[in-house]
Amino acid sequence: MLRQYELVDRVLDYDPDADEALLNRAYVFSMQAHGSQKRASGDPYFSHPIEVAGILTDLRLDDETIATAILHDTIEDTVATPEEITRLFGGNVARLVDGVTKLSKIEAQTENERAAENLRKFLLAMSGDIRVLLVKLADRLHNMRTLHHIPKPEKRRRIAKETMDIYAPLAERIGMYEFMKEMQTLAFQQLEPDAYASITKRLNQLHEGGGDLISRISSGLRLQLSRADIPAEIQGREKHPYSIWRKMQERHISFEQLSDIMAFRAIVPTVEDCYTALGIIHRRWPMVPGRFKDYISTPKRNGYRSLHTSVIHADNARIEIQIRTPEMHAEAEGERRHTKNHRKRGHQDRPQTDLGGLQKGLRTFKTLSACLIGKVN
Repeated sequence: MLRQYELVDRVLDYDPDADEALLNRAYVFSMQAHGSQKRASGDPYFSHPIEVAGILTDLRLDDETIATAILHDTIEDTVATPEEITRLFGGNVARLVDGVTKLSKIEAQTENERAAENLRKFLLAMSGDIRVLLVKLADRLHNMRTLHHIPKPEKRRRIAKETMDIYAPLAERIGMYEFMKEMQTLAFQQLEPDAYASITKRLNQLHEGGGDLISRISSGLRLQLSRADIPAEIQGREKHPYSIWRKMQERHISFEQLSDIMAFRAIVPTVEDCYTALGIIHRRWPMVPGRFKDYISTPKRNGYRSLHTSVIHADNARIEIQIRTPEMHAEAEGERRHTKNHRKRGHQDRPQTDLGGLQKGLRTFKTLSACLIGKVN
């Protein structure tokens, strides 16, 4: 658990103008309010809101949001009152804490009670301030990290299914992709333990004796292109277990038949370099038949451009490679970026999460949700 000074220092590192006194008051208040309460793990309950706040510091969120995270369970689980929160921490923090509390009450209802209205209440509660949702997502993420401490299997499965059905898609919709992936992985481990164990074992086997496989393959790609005087930025990533399992289910194929367990991007200067790089890659490694797509000559309907191919790398490992120019990459990634340096009120250089971008994602989600649950009043 983060100590008081450690949490405050984290915030001050990215936001020197943060209200240090507010954070210190929130820390002490929450610790005293939760008192001797314990979590299923046996840890002091107070450790949970502090860890939630720590998660949100990774997003470089403002002091009010961090204070809200520290206080988010005080109204629901202690004798603290909304009036007390308002008096000690101000109206903005009190409003945010109230919003998180409303979302928590949805979780306390039975599944049938929540089925028809959970999404509606989510949207109503979040409509005023996206920070309410960010705190709730961080709350759920930490609960998933500690889910294994809950002794009843049926309760663990219920929480995991709720996470998979509601929270992970919600995180994806507003661009919180790392939250989404970790939630899906942790939920998948509970819902399909045998499949999780099998896929994790296969992934570990891919790495046996090879160290960081993504780095090794990236270095090999970079070397092949540099020999042709093509400077390239290589990006690589490995799919997480749930994503792999879902692809296997959708395509009715085995682990070995997947071509994109590991995927790489080669970002090269010009369109001509894209096609030259493609030829170099196909000469070096066998191409997987039927896996080549030319979205440069024939862009997707949304304007997306790139070359896609899959090749059989060392040890019969299939990898996907996308080749594009910096301009194409910027266009493709534009909608996925959800953080930037944000100027807030009078503070000129306070790096913050791009709440405007998240609000845009939320509006998109509302439009989709309205089609499913009816108009939100």
